[in-house]
Order: sequence, then C-alpha cells, then structure tokens
Amino acid sequence: MRAGTALLAILAAGLCLGACQAPMATFERTVLGDPAKPYLGMSKAEIIACAGKPAGSYPHGTGETLTYHYSGAGPVPSSETSDAPKGPLGGPKSDKNYECNASIVFEADHMIRVTFAPREAISPYTEKKDPKTGVKAYVTPPKPCVFSLPNCARP
Repeated sequence: MRAGTALLAILAAGLCLGACQAPMATFERTVLGDPAKPYLGMSKAEIIACAGKPAGSYPHGTGETLTYHYSGAGPVPSSETSDAPKGPLGGPKSDKNYECNASIVFEADHMIRVTFAPREAISPYTEKKDPKTGVKAYVTPPKPCVFSLPNCARP
C-alpha cells in the first residue's frame, strides 16, 4: 500500500512540475528537437555569410549576440544591390514588417545557442477589454516563429 501511495505522490509531483512549463514549447522541444542543433559550433563569419548582416550586435563576456529580424523560415541575406534602399548608416534598409526575432549567441567565435520569438510576443493569458461592450476576451497571440538558416549548408 505504501508503494502505491509513494508512486502516486511522485506522479503528482511530476505533473505539477510539468505544468509549470509551456506545454507547446515542451512538446516541440521533445518531439521536434532543437532547430538550431545543425548550426551549433558554426563560426560567426559562417553565420553572417549565410544569414546576412544582423540587425544588431551585443558583446558580452567572451562572446557576442547577433540579433536578426526576419519573416519566414529564418534569416537570409538581403540583396545589397546599388538599387536597394539604404538605411541611415548606408547599409541595407531594414524590413519594418518583420515577423520574428532571433538572437544567436556566440562564445569564443562559435555559435552556442539561438533563441527566437514572434516580434510582438504576448502572453497567452493577456486579456483585452472591448471598448463598446466592456467584455474581456483573450488576445490572440501571433503565429509562432520557426528557425532555420536556409542558406547554410551543413554536412
């Protein structure tokens, strides 16, 4: 009888801990795996060659984080022809309608991690009050982002 009670207690604790995580994110990580795994270990120069110029760069400790703004499967280089619109610093003009952000973290010039999210990420529990009726309703979150580097060939 004690073994059954202990088993139920362990099961309940596991369910409680599992409920603390976002179910969809947990499912995707478990079933689909890490989308950045094929690119881990690539150098910063290799990533920039296939993803293009980043929207931003932030140094930290012994590494750096590059941020990309993109729509679709992942960052790809923009065409940098002379006819392309130029931004204020002379580089390619950024896409103001991008859907996703990706932060690619490098340590000692090698990619160690990628985080990505919708541009306007909101909590699935965000509520908005209808100005006419006063009824609260949940706000529909933006579609989830995917991450890949379509122009990066990995062996």
